[in-house]
Amino acid sequence: MRRGVIAAVALVALLAAVVGASARSAAHAGTKADTITIWVGWSARELKAFKSIVAEYDNKHPDVNVKVVGGINDDKITAAIRSGNVPDIVSSFTSANVGSYCKSGAWIDLKPLLSKDHLDVNVFPKTSQYYTQYNGKRCALPLLADVYGFYYNKTMFKAAGIKSPPKTMSQLTADAKKLTKRAKNGSLKVVGYDPFLGFYAGNTPDLSTYAPLFGAKYINGSGHSVLATDPAWSRMLKWQKSLVDWYGYKNLQKFDAGAADEFSASHAFEIGKLAMMMDGEWRVAFIKAEHPSLNYATAPAPVDDAKPNLYGAGAVNGTIIGIPKGVKHKDAAWDLLKYLTYNAHPLALFSNAIRNVPTTKESLHSREIKPDAHFKTFLTIFTNPNSTTTPITAAGNAYGTLIQAFAVKWQAGHAGDLHKGLQKLDKQIDAQLKQAQAGGVP
Repeated sequence: MRRGVIAAVALVALLAAVVGASARSAAHAGTKADTITIWVGWSARELKAFKSIVAEYDNKHPDVNVKVVGGINDDKITAAIRSGNVPDIVSSFTSANVGSYCKSGAWIDLKPLLSKDHLDVNVFPKTSQYYTQYNGKRCALPLLADVYGFYYNKTMFKAAGIKSPPKTMSQLTADAKKLTKRAKNGSLKVVGYDPFLGFYAGNTPDLSTYAPLFGAKYINGSGHSVLATDPAWSRMLKWQKSLVDWYGYKNLQKFDAGAADEFSASHAFEIGKLAMMMDGEWRVAFIKAEHPSLNYATAPAPVDDAKPNLYGAGAVNGTIIGIPKGVKHKDAAWDLLKYLTYNAHPLALFSNAIRNVPTTKESLHSREIKPDAHFKTFLTIFTNPNSTTTPITAAGNAYGTLIQAFAVKWQAGHAGDLHKGLQKLDKQIDAQLKQAQAGGVP
């Protein structure tokens, strides 16, 4: 499952038009469906697994026929809502966009449906509760979560005399240097740890996978951006750039350009070109399917040396799922939505198939979850009280796009003074959030 940051500014612009789009007649809302359609982002092996989960529901409900459409992204969802020709259920990999969906009304408010059926959202862990609502308006529910942790090659560790995975960023830096192998011309043959933002999913350019490891805060209680006043951001960016500089910016660029796509069987970690990495729990399933003999282990990711108490935590997000504005078969859609999100059985089966983290407290401890030491690490990170997600705002993840633009310039050495750059970034984010909150387009 993944998970890239979309063009959130464009998403907010499209959603601003959704409110004015013509809605379908309310009389259709309770119509029993012969066929309902659900849009999801999964493809290939993961889509096949999801279809099998839905097929089990479909077989038990002869009054409805469920059609699953995969390979969907937020742009397609928004375009469908804007046109008024919507599927019955939609899901998104970008949980940060729930603020846009809820505030605009693009996804309907689920609170009346939850209340009618006496369903309690406290069955979900707090983080998943948070990223499926905006300002108390719940327009989504969680359908499996993504949790970021640490992967390391045990064979390489043993050869280098490293006995345990790093727990702090200084340890990570030392291990990365020890594990790196260069050719005579200085080019990188094996990279101990690749810090380059934009390289594979663990190195999100908006720094969202690193922020929880440094305890970095985005917004204060008044809703203002605090990147320049929270010292964690400076420490994080300085650590990241120092390791980039050690490798050489151009050397990492060349290595990354030559690395295979992260969702191919030639993934750099899987074929021994990368000794350590941050990645999501889904990588466990990919390794099992593609390189089952790989001698590796998982652990929580290293944290800021100044905040060792954060060890064990990590970044969390996940698939959000809801019912779009203008839905024709709301009752049938809601029945399937409840089944997928509240029932421990399908959550456990789907988690086993794609190795995403199940999202109810019951399903986390389900006997149907197949034991796997590699995967268990991520279940533990998910329930850690210091694990966090990115802020849910009216601008969706548009603030992440601004952070990304700055961070990419910073690692290239083109951002100038760090503190001044973060101050400017705070002003840009504040202006963006203010305009989005007022209903405009940032």
